[in-house]
Amino acid sequence: MKVLVHDRLEAVGASGWDALVAATRLRSPFLSWAWQREWARVFAEGRRLAIHCVHDGSDGLVALLPLYESAPGTLQLLGGAEVSDYLDLIAVPGREEEAWMALLQSRSGERVEWELHAVPAASPTATSLTQLAAACGLVASVTVEERCPVLALPSSWEAYLASLSGKHRHELMRKTRRLERDAPDARVSSARAPAEIQARLGEFLDLHRRSRTGKARFMDERMERFFRRVLIAFAEREACRLWFLDTPAGPIAAFVTIEWDGTVGLYNSGFDPERAALSPGVVLLAQLVRDAISRGRRTFDFLRGEEQYKYEFEPVAEAVCAVRIR
Repeated sequence: MKVLVHDRLEAVGASGWDALVAATRLRSPFLSWAWQREWARVFAEGRRLAIHCVHDGSDGLVALLPLYESAPGTLQLLGGAEVSDYLDLIAVPGREEEAWMALLQSRSGERVEWELHAVPAASPTATSLTQLAAACGLVASVTVEERCPVLALPSSWEAYLASLSGKHRHELMRKTRRLERDAPDARVSSARAPAEIQARLGEFLDLHRRSRTGKARFMDERMERFFRRVLIAFAEREACRLWFLDTPAGPIAAFVTIEWDGTVGLYNSGFDPERAALSPGVVLLAQLVRDAISRGRRTFDFLRGEEQYKYEFEPVAEAVCAVRIR
């Protein structure tokens, strides 16, 4: 196997990149060409890129490891842990360890650290890299970084409700009835087409910034630019939606969802803090889960972060890891 290192994503190209992502075990939308390209354009501008391409003897592309220089002597995965929930080596299934050996051997003489964030705990990167690195004279460490609550969806909404504990089922019904009583004009709506998302994205951003201390600081000019670019790119592929709980006075809760491989991912949120007593986010979220079930989706992924409201839906936490190679 040979490893080639390029300084731009275009050396691989969109079709080859996405074909490899589609073949992987993970198939993460955060590894897709659109996501990685838009992230690099906004957050890695002026920084050195190191797109490691692993080829086999027939010159076929076996793996991609897209890195950027985050600081002198440190390379991190493109996509950034701040906005990307699942990152990893992009590799043909069954050839991950082989690809990693080629990558590790190619860099054994470099005095540089690789930092890989948001790697699923079940990935060969997390389970095998410490031993592979040691065989190459390198040191790798794996630590749990965060957890993603993930809900396996049944075949019907009724079956899902029946699966909940009595406490959570009662609370969900109570909050739904309270909102119906106190805000009878509230309606759920969604935007899917690029033009629809473009038209309503400002409303989402406003709710997002208002909903909690610190979110306005997170959603700065660069982050808004990234959101606008990547959500339109995903909408063109029918891979995202904006959801709102609308009232005559304006929306009081909103979510961004991203879809891939039979999964609906809860990517980001916002709500009107003046209507927090109505629990509009929880009520809207219940409708998202119900919609995912009705469309035959297999999984509802709450993505990284263990906020309490997510656990009201009784998902199972799955770890993601930070992997460091030096």
